[in-house]
Amino acid sequence: MKREKSKGKGKLLGSLFWTFFKIGLFTFGGGAAMIPMIKTEVVEKKGWLGMSDILNIIAVAESTPGPIAINTSTYVGYKVAGAMGAALATLGCALPSFIIILIISFFYEAFMKFTPVINAFKGLNVAVILLLAIAVINLWKEIPHNAFTLVLFIVGFISYVLLSWFNLTFRFISLVFILFGLVIGILFEAYKVSKEKKKA
Repeated sequence: MKREKSKGKGKLLGSLFWTFFKIGLFTFGGGAAMIPMIKTEVVEKKGWLGMSDILNIIAVAESTPGPIAINTSTYVGYKVAGAMGAALATLGCALPSFIIILIISFFYEAFMKFTPVINAFKGLNVAVILLLAIAVINLWKEIPHNAFTLVLFIVGFISYVLLSWFNLTFRFISLVFILFGLVIGILFEAYKVSKEKKKA
């Protein structure tokens, strides 16, 4: 019985590692671009977690220090198979990038002089934009559509504009909008409580 349990656990850990290895290998454009593939692999194919779990994990991963890709893989691994699952999912996600960058570092100058490689990178830029667009659409479908989410969307868009077009530091923008988000969150919760009291 113990052997069967350990065999099942080992299979799950191996599957976690391989799943995130594939995600890390075939996803370009950073953590946000990984979201469609995480949804496909973790939610639809494996059924490890629901989309609401993924949304919560992404929110936590964005809020904690470190790359969102690594944070997300760690949290998913932990939810599915504990500490060992977190370690193997993180390793699986990080390993492809490490290997690819290591190989490119040996041939970087030759690569950058090779026209097909330059054109390939330009094509990847377009693919990354499409992946990010898919991620936004997927998230938008899953989140509740109310005044609170609309305010957060507007705040996010304003942040992007301020960072892109004006000479403002990311630290300053982050501080302002963290405080703004905190105030909005408190007001929204107070509104929900008062609404529930009226119903009661």
